[in-house]
Amino acid sequence: MPVVIALDAGTTGVRALAVDHDSTILAFRYQEFTQYFPNPGWVEHDAIEIWEAICTVIDELLLEITQEVVAIGITNQRETVVAWDTSTGQPLSRAIVWQDRRTAQYCEELAADGHLPMVRSRTGLVLDPYFSATKFRWLLTEGEVTASENLALGTIDSWLIWKLTNGKAFVTEPSNASRTLLFDIHDMAWSSELCDLFGVPMTALPEVKATSGRFGITEDTTSLGAGIPISGVAGDQQAALFGQACFDPGMTKNTYGTGSFLLMNVGSICPEPVEGLLTTVAWQLDPEQPPTYAYEGSIFITGATIQWLRDGLEMISEASEVGPLAESVASSGDVFFVPAFAGLGSPWWDPYARGTIVGITRGTGRAELARATVESMAYQVRGVVDIMSEHSGLDLAELRVDGGASAMNILLQLQADQLRVPVTRPVSQETTALGAAYLAGLAEGFWRSLDEISQAWTAEVTFEPSAESDQAEALYSRWKQAVGRSLGWAEPGD
Repeated sequence: MPVVIALDAGTTGVRALAVDHDSTILAFRYQEFTQYFPNPGWVEHDAIEIWEAICTVIDELLLEITQEVVAIGITNQRETVVAWDTSTGQPLSRAIVWQDRRTAQYCEELAADGHLPMVRSRTGLVLDPYFSATKFRWLLTEGEVTASENLALGTIDSWLIWKLTNGKAFVTEPSNASRTLLFDIHDMAWSSELCDLFGVPMTALPEVKATSGRFGITEDTTSLGAGIPISGVAGDQQAALFGQACFDPGMTKNTYGTGSFLLMNVGSICPEPVEGLLTTVAWQLDPEQPPTYAYEGSIFITGATIQWLRDGLEMISEASEVGPLAESVASSGDVFFVPAFAGLGSPWWDPYARGTIVGITRGTGRAELARATVESMAYQVRGVVDIMSEHSGLDLAELRVDGGASAMNILLQLQADQLRVPVTRPVSQETTALGAAYLAGLAEGFWRSLDEISQAWTAEVTFEPSAESDQAEALYSRWKQAVGRSLGWAEPGD
């Protein structure tokens, strides 16, 4: 039986998966790549290293499968930017990663000059270093990039498609474009006004195509060979929403990854901006039809906190130790951890917040700190869900979850207790890659409908609320006090 290959270019590594018609993952390969931190608050990647990692996982995947590959789907870390020379095919600098905070002061200046209302209404986003446009501007004004007819400015999806097609396709799609601060989510097109505001030449931006459809055909640049259609592309969080089969308004997923990203399908009518939330394009399946929109809460740091416990504090040897360690105590002992290592995203949007641990006593040990770390994930998601439920007019009946930390049963139980709704983990945790595969397979007729995909989605376990609501509310109230201590800690220019 033929397969679809999904390429998942994440923040710390890349995956390649082969998916059959029953949504079974037949083969899987993964490779990490280097993280660069040249200055405090700066995060960079080497785009060539990402491409080489993609080539490696493709090579290894093809050693495990013999089936015909009918399509390729791509999903990627969003907002990370690459500048390259189309005449040489070489990047002009390191990629600036979505976590990077170097443009915080510039964002403040734009807001002080009164640009935020226009930006919010056109893009659904806020003025924050998280998004791509200020990164593009930095490369052009303070980096090593010069505007020219050979300049390409793209997100990781555009870079990979360009490499897979040997430079024949310079394209993106709405879920990625809508994260740049340059894309009008009402007109579904690049905005000349926004490009002028950020000083980004529109001629250097990729063509925007529908999320599910032909983006290009592979050339002989990898072991896949030539002639395979690249037919589905989406930013990682929108791909996960699709992979969780959240096709109806009100359906919501959260991915516990490096950060946490909560998306609620809000239908085909673009909602008004809501303080603390982002409005984004979830996907566009047909270029002749309206897109599907989503509310999003972007939480910068969740799973990365566990990495910090392991690598920074050397408190644990393996990430998998955190769950059992947290479960070994009944509470955190009134210790609260706000992991604002790179500022706070939704719903606070404070680039100057910094990591804070409050409530430490002489009796605080490893287990209490581990539990406070796990609890911080549930509290951050609660803050976003409360706003979504209030403003969407859509009742949250269930939260579907994925990502590495969703393997922790204690986290999902704490999440259900805080949200007072069931929290469901699916059988397959590779929902991001599955979303990309589904989008590509739909375009090529491999899957015929959304209903067919929905029937393939299967729950592994559901966690029902168990704690008393008064107890959950008291803990969340204390958490908000801790957040207040972290806000505005750093100074502009730090």
